Amino acid sequence: MRHRVAHRKLGRVTPHRLALLRNLATALFERERIRTTLMKAKELRPYAERLITLAKREDDRLHARRLVLRDIHDTAVVKKLFDTLGARYATRPGGYTRILRLGPRRGDGAEMAIVELLGSEYQPGKKAEKGKKDEKSKAAATPKAKGKSEKEPKAEKGEKKGKSKEKAAEAE
Repeated sequence: MRHRVAHRKLGRVTPHRLALLRNLATALFERERIRTTLMKAKELRPYAERLITLAKREDDRLHARRLVLRDIHDTAVVKKLFDTLGARYATRPGGYTRILRLGPRRGDGAEMAIVELLGSEYQPGKKAEKGKKDEKSKAAATPKAKGKSEKEPKAEKGEKKGKSKEKAAEAE
């Protein structure tokens, strides 16, 4: 019987398993979305959510920060966790992560998953709009040079570069 046996061992000894969870949690908080195996994702979820709950603390923030620093050794990630992510989930009572199943991995058939923090979902529309805005602002910001003509037309498939320049010279 498996009474009071809580977590998966993931084929590792305890220190290696703890290091794995620390590294996965650090990557999750840094990138807000990671791709890993389903079993690792299921083990990461309660580990990461406990750290986010500590980051939400208002009463004893210094002690909470020190508790988180035991698990996350990157100070930049801890700063982001307390400043950005803790504020994002301040009113949420739990459930800060989402696991999306991807299917089997090609090499060994292991079930893959994406673990992401809620509020950091992929939005393709925003990136496309942002790119269009940048192109317009760049075009307006760079004035065209005086006296220079537009780019020469590209040579057709059968023509060589030298011939197209000769034709352009003849046309003038």
